[in-house]
Amino acid sequence: MKRKGVGFSLPVAVVMMVIGFVYFSTVFTFIDRWFSLTSSPGIANAAAFTALALMCVYSYSIAVFRDPGRVPPSYMPDVEDQESPVHEIKRKDHHCIWINNCVGHTNYKVFFVFVVYAVTACVYSLVHLLTSVLLVGSLTVESQDEDEEMGSYLRTIYVLSAFVLISLSIALGVLLVWHIYLSLQNKTTIEYHEGVRAMWLAEKGGQVYKHPYDIGPYENLTLILGPNVLSWLCPTSRHIGSGLRFRTAFDSVPVSSESKP
Repeated sequence: MKRKGVGFSLPVAVVMMVIGFVYFSTVFTFIDRWFSLTSSPGIANAAAFTALALMCVYSYSIAVFRDPGRVPPSYMPDVEDQESPVHEIKRKDHHCIWINNCVGHTNYKVFFVFVVYAVTACVYSLVHLLTSVLLVGSLTVESQDEDEEMGSYLRTIYVLSAFVLISLSIALGVLLVWHIYLSLQNKTTIEYHEGVRAMWLAEKGGQVYKHPYDIGPYENLTLILGPNVLSWLCPTSRHIGSGLRFRTAFDSVPVSSESKP
């Protein structure tokens, strides 16, 4: 499989601009006008959101630039291996325009972690936006020293931020729920659609279909996010293995921990 070009593109630039806009509006408008950046609560909230934003940017950058992995052209499964009853080669990856890269074996976890941080950041920012409006009344000019131009600027920031944050919270929230659902069953998006057809064929033949890589919700999560729960939200993937063999529900003896994206 030839890897598509990765790196900066228009969608990636849009994502980075949105991250920058959300960060600056949250810290220098919502937090500053609610707590003041010179107060202890303001500094604490600004530091927390800055750390969250940095994790978003870091995990997003890895998802963009890391090779998603591929099956070696010369690889063929050993069909006579009695310990591996399931043999298949998947050469398709899911290409995502928002990272200008495929989401595959080696970068799926960092993509998942990015979505988690992005949803958290959007909700965090939206809470501060709503609270600053309700408690501080930031949509109105607070003193006579603030001219009409500043009031118009603030209204623009709040309205635009509300539109962006509500839209992103819904879209990314749905995406996160979808990938949690897939991860709990150890499926990729492509395998989900393959499974729908496989289930239909199995039912047509009077059989029951079971996804071969589903080894239980917790075990599935550890294969994808890592065996250490404390590192689940770290954008690292040292545990994933080669991607040439995975545990299945039919394995009598667990093989080395290698995850599926």
